Amino acid sequence: MMSFTIQSLVLVPVFVVVVLAVGGENSMELAMFPAMFVFGDSLVDNGNNNHLNSLARSNYSPYGIDYDGSQPTGRFTNGRTIVDFIGELLGLPEIPAFMDTVDGGVDILRGVNYASAAGGILEETGRHLGERFSMGRQVENFEKTLMEISRSMSRESVKEYMAKSLVVVSLGNNDYINNYLKPSLFLTASIYDPSSFADLLLSNFTTHLLELYGNGFRKFVLAGVGPLGCIPDQLAARGALPGQCVEAVNEMAELFNNRLISLVDRLNSDNKTAGEAIFVYGNTYGSAVEILTNPLNYGFQVTDRGCCGVGRNRGEITCLPLAVPCVLRDRHVFWDAFHPTQAFNLIIALRAFNGSKSDCYPINLSQMSRL
Repeated sequence: MMSFTIQSLVLVPVFVVVVLAVGGENSMELAMFPAMFVFGDSLVDNGNNNHLNSLARSNYSPYGIDYDGSQPTGRFTNGRTIVDFIGELLGLPEIPAFMDTVDGGVDILRGVNYASAAGGILEETGRHLGERFSMGRQVENFEKTLMEISRSMSRESVKEYMAKSLVVVSLGNNDYINNYLKPSLFLTASIYDPSSFADLLLSNFTTHLLELYGNGFRKFVLAGVGPLGCIPDQLAARGALPGQCVEAVNEMAELFNNRLISLVDRLNSDNKTAGEAIFVYGNTYGSAVEILTNPLNYGFQVTDRGCCGVGRNRGEITCLPLAVPCVLRDRHVFWDAFHPTQAFNLIIALRAFNGSKSDCYPINLSQMSRL
């Protein structure tokens, strides 16, 4: 794995001013988990949608302008995603996208990323954007990986490996942005009120999560939905006043997150899973609101428009091929109309790794690794 240094976060509080320099071979021995498996959407997609017939793709410049070699990889940001940084912090090498593993010849024993842009908890979410992997489909893709892993280990070794590996799940954002909040394309808003829709999402989410548990995973991080009413897309679409977010949309996200926290508590106290598994809630919503409320404390100057994009708040049309992005990218919270910059992603990853209970509940990743 290539070493890298995060610079230009000079205004960030001391706890997030870090130099990440992880050596390739040594990291294999020092990794805090044997592997990391990622299920999610475009916030953590590392190239799966490159292989799909989808409008939700980012395999073109200037995406990846700050990644190794300044090359687009299919990540929906200027550099690294949150899970890229988490992997580095845990001492893991870069894990492959699932679609890069289907033909073999790729190491899958350190983990695989199944995330898919436009994918959601519900099967129909994002259908207007073309092919994508829903949460259910991502679980099915993992089961293909598990068959491959099982060919290289004994049954007992697979069981131990699965129990010690880390699962990161970041889904739900698209079920709002590319489903519920598009009433001209989807019927969900006419069928469900926001509370009932959150119930529907959590019911489906729980079903798929327990499928992963049934396959042997025991260490889970479940990321909450972010403050969607603050992203440039929603600010532009709903005519938010300068300096304000769309509160009605944020309230929908909070309805989902409150249910997710309750799910974490329930699973951690359930007779079947308590003591055998640990489920953690990643409070991306709270961290993002704190950063947006006090941006200068974290080195940010621009919070209401994308670094790359056109239209009102650079949020009406997202980053197009060969567009010219802003120069001071680490001063922007948002890279495009929907996705944050790698500077923001680093802060969230560090909070998940070593933050307080308000960041990662009931324990953080560093504490989880010692269980």
